[in-house]
Amino acid sequence: MAVVDWRELKAELRILGLDVGTKTIGLALSDATRIVATPLRTIKRTKFAADAGCLRAVIGEMGVDALVIGLPLSMDGTEGPRCQSVRQFAANLLETIDLPVAFWDERLSTAAVERMLIREADMPRKRRAQVVDKAAAAYILQGALDAMNRQG
Repeated sequence: MAVVDWRELKAELRILGLDVGTKTIGLALSDATRIVATPLRTIKRTKFAADAGCLRAVIGEMGVDALVIGLPLSMDGTEGPRCQSVRQFAANLLETIDLPVAFWDERLSTAAVERMLIREADMPRKRRAQVVDKAAAAYILQGALDAMNRQG
């Protein structure tokens, strides 16, 4: 498939959200009604082939029909080196999977999740490190789901 605008994702799809970092990939999954994003797991990054293999396994196991990948735009909305890296990851991934992929602006997602884990969950630093990536993926995916639902 190809990179599509998030508005093109169909209502019946089960969507996997990705927070692609340099060391890990956080994963979150939408429910079948596309209302709630739930943190799923974190993949420790190694070589691309292994990362793609893990993602393909999750996609098959969970019945995923589309991906939403967080795009780390700069605060002024421009794309820097991290965006280029994420776009290249998506392009490489599209060579190994046949699903639509949409990008979602992830500015401040990790910071927002960190604040929530500190303030609301009173979570210690070690535990936060274990969950922040998948929680950030859920934050990214939830933003996309909310926008899709507002669009009808």
